[in-house]
Amino acid sequence: MTLASPRRRFGAVLALLAVPWSVQTFAGGRPPSFVFAWGLANVDPVGITFLWDFLFRYTRGLPAYITAWPLSVACYLLALASAAAGTVGREDRRVTAGLLAAAGVAALTLSRGFSFQPGRVGWPLGTVACWAVAWWYYARPFLADSGAD
Repeated sequence: MTLASPRRRFGAVLALLAVPWSVQTFAGGRPPSFVFAWGLANVDPVGITFLWDFLFRYTRGLPAYITAWPLSVACYLLALASAAAGTVGREDRRVTAGLLAAAGVAALTLSRGFSFQPGRVGWPLGTVACWAVAWWYYARPFLADSGAD
């Protein structure tokens, strides 16, 4: 199996910015909310709250599971930096894969926390996406090289 180029791996990690970390659906037909790595997007009313605003303006009295959001973003940004380093030959693919896996776990914690609220379900799309990129671009080639695949 051939290893994806560093630019392709970087592009895959960068594309995760377009994937919601968590999608919250609500009972009663209320439109969903989308939590991205960069912020929170609401459909009704239409609005965007960027992560830094959320952290530095609206953080009083928030439940503890919300801290999983910036933690997942920190892991993701470190993975993105590691993948970017790969474009100049300086990436340790194990580090990038581990950071993507950690970002996925933190995003799962966020969605799980949302799901404990009555009438709300958090769908962990970011977890699936981070783990898929970690598997496809980082773990799978190692397994193929070792003969375990």
